[in-house]
Parts: sequence; structure tokens; C-alpha cells
Amino acid sequence: MNLTLAHIGARASSKDGFDSLTQVYLDRCSPFARCQSESFRTEEALLEWLGRQQGRTQAVPVFLDSRGKPMTSEAFAGWLGTRRDEGAQHIVFAIGPASGWSEAARARAQLLLSLGPMTMAHALARLVVAEQLYRAFTILSGHPYHGGH
Repeated sequence: MNLTLAHIGARASSKDGFDSLTQVYLDRCSPFARCQSESFRTEEALLEWLGRQQGRTQAVPVFLDSRGKPMTSEAFAGWLGTRRDEGAQHIVFAIGPASGWSEAARARAQLLLSLGPMTMAHALARLVVAEQLYRAFTILSGHPYHGGH
């Protein structure tokens, strides 16, 4: 399975502390999935890129949206495990523009996912998603990372 953590906005800087931490969690996911980061200047550029993704199955777009579905870590792991078991090859987790996703973009998402009602910086949202991806894989594999809360 391939995972892409995408966002609309400026490319993250290697000097950005959030970017470094985000990469730590994406690297930790490597035993479970191939992970990459992408940045796009506009929503249209992201949607165009999504349309070009080829594989046995279509890429699964998951758009982060405050009006989306909130999930516990366990529920998110279950959702991810189901996609994996159904044979999804590529899941794209995307953080939208500062003004929010357009209705057309929201309609393209297979899942609108909420991290909660608070607004947060893109860099922080990327870090949270990356950590939750790692946590989901550890839940699915029975690794003790999640059990220590």
C-alpha cells in the first residue's frame, strides 16, 4: 500500500521542526506502507494530480475537513485496515487550502476526516495525521505503541 500525505500551500522546509517530526512518523510507517509527502499550490493542482494516479485501483482520497467525520484512533485504524484488506493500493490524505475545500473537492473525497473542531496550522495537522497513521498501523499489527496511554 502507498500513502501520500498531501497539503495545499507552501512546500515544507527542511528547517521546519514540524516537518522533521512528520518525517519521523512517516519513516516509522515504512514497515507497513510506502509513504511520501506532496505539496500543491492550489486545490485544482491536487485534484489534477489525483486524477493522474494510476494503479490496479483508483487512489482513495481522504480530505481533512473540520466538518468531516471524527474518529477515535481505533476506528481510524479499522478504517485503514479495511481499505488495506479490500486491496486499496494508494490512499491520499490531504489537508486543504486555508479557506477550506470547495464543494466539488469535498464531493471527490471517499472520506472527509475531522481532527476535531479546532483549527490548526497545516504543519501541525500534517504531524498529527502522520502520527495517527503510525498509530493505526501499530494497532493493526498488535504493536504495544498504542497500549501505553
